[in-house]
Amino acid sequence: MRRNGVPLSAADMAGCKPRHILEILLLNLGSPVSKSRIIETLWGAGASNGTVATLESYISGIRRAIQPGNTRNGPLRTANGGYVLDPALVDLDLSRFSQLVEKAGQAAPRDAYVLLTEALELSAEPLLGSELAFDWADEARARQAAERLAAQIQASETAAMLDLPQEAVRWARLAVASDPLNERAWTLLVTGYERSGLPAEGLSAYARCRLIFDRDLGCAPGPALQAAHLRLLRQRAEASTELSEVMAALVYLGDTLSGQGQGQGQGQGQRSAADSGLTHENAGRILTSFLRRARVAV
Repeated sequence: MRRNGVPLSAADMAGCKPRHILEILLLNLGSPVSKSRIIETLWGAGASNGTVATLESYISGIRRAIQPGNTRNGPLRTANGGYVLDPALVDLDLSRFSQLVEKAGQAAPRDAYVLLTEALELSAEPLLGSELAFDWADEARARQAAERLAAQIQASETAAMLDLPQEAVRWARLAVASDPLNERAWTLLVTGYERSGLPAEGLSAYARCRLIFDRDLGCAPGPALQAAHLRLLRQRAEASTELSEVMAALVYLGDTLSGQGQGQGQGQGQRSAADSGLTHENAGRILTSFLRRARVAV
């Protein structure tokens, strides 16, 4: 947290309760939070007749910390029997994340991908990382995790639309790590590997997905994932066929060269060529095509 560029620490809040109050108001930026709600959240059954006065005292301390000398017109206002932080005077990463994701949903794919990447980078650190033992913080983290997962999936889908399969895989892997039971994330991961020409990785991802779904949900992956699985199996089979063709071409050329180098062996080399169904031109084309694709992949 910064005030006019000056960092503020937890100590500047003069205790954990004022810090918690400020965090709750930030989570509800722009929306009034009643005194009774704050008291119920932070004191619960421990509230007493003097708790309202204690809360008001904490609010005064927060105002001194975040808006010194401007207690009336600063970002923290009194409203409807509670308190509200003015979003026009507060720059909050959490709100910025939501704004970027919302803009991405209305933008063209290339612009959307830039906005989503910025949003996900902005939200990389855990929300309320120092507040680990409170239900209200857990609830806020759960909401943010769901929104971040949706943004990761959207980023993967957008990368796929832009023909960026490696980026699609990167975001899909993060989405799967965020929620291993999200079938949409697994589908993006498997199809991302498929489009990247990595059938072995795609088949491995599908196997992991099937194991997790069977163990935790008692069901198999859906039709979209099963279709991607079949395509990967065909892709790998085709890759194996190609390798066989390359090996046959190498053997053929080796036999031909050996036959040209030996007087009597020449006829034998020619008979091997006839048996294989290859010609010098076809063998050369197979090897040239294979080497060209290998060079691109490297």
